[in-house]
Amino acid sequence: MGTLYLVSTPIGNLEDITLRGLRILREVSLIAAEDTRHTKRLLAHYDIQTPSISYHEHNKLTRLHTILATLENSDVALVSDAGTPALSDPGFELVQACLAANFSVSPIPGPSAPIAALVASGLPTDRFFYLGFLPRKSSERRTFLKNVASISATLICFEAPHRLLETLKDLLLVLGDRQIVAARELTKLYEELVRTKISQALEHFKNQAPRGEFTLVIEGLKQDSSTSNNFYDEELIIQKLQTLHTDGQRGSFAARIVSKELNLTKSVVYAIWLKLYGEES
Repeated sequence: MGTLYLVSTPIGNLEDITLRGLRILREVSLIAAEDTRHTKRLLAHYDIQTPSISYHEHNKLTRLHTILATLENSDVALVSDAGTPALSDPGFELVQACLAANFSVSPIPGPSAPIAALVASGLPTDRFFYLGFLPRKSSERRTFLKNVASISATLICFEAPHRLLETLKDLLLVLGDRQIVAARELTKLYEELVRTKISQALEHFKNQAPRGEFTLVIEGLKQDSSTSNNFYDEELIIQKLQTLHTDGQRGSFAARIVSKELNLTKSVVYAIWLKLYGEES
């Protein structure tokens, strides 16, 4: 009986794959790749001739039989487009199926975007909470964030460039103006880690269009922090802001008035103003 190897592959720089990872990719009978076209570049770079098949979100269940059949007599390697397979990438169902069929499953550790971003962030690394990809819809995202707002461990998540600004607004609204690191293009030529407050990151990416996939590392709730900024009556804030807007007040002034009245940070209130009325002219 064969072994399923979970082989971590580079998240950008092709030199980051391990020697053991290269050996396994050469020795197995089959490579199951999230995108065979993407993986082909890695295999060609290291002159690896092992056959590969696609294994991705849309065919992962239909591919199970082929992979399990191969494992009856030989080893198989699973790789994602970048980083560690089965971590926010296809592979969970395959690992379960292999274990249920009594096949060995062995990890070949290596690159991982969440860990790379965390250790370079400057935020606490002793405890962290991995959130994966945040919900795409703002209402669902805010509900999700409210459920993790009280976690004191450092938070890590992924976000696509076209949703980054809206996500930063929701982070500011729900979590308050915490420290954040927005990491993009990790290990690549244009690697960038923006270390700042959420409100400042929002301004930064308004002026500089987000490009590339982002890994966000967010400060956890400080143990001595007041919970007033994390649990509040959003409807009450909206009512007060609407009244001030009708009176012709600007967003910055309205946010300052309401934040003082409700004992909230101005950035939290202003984030709600932005959702209601957009930027100040």
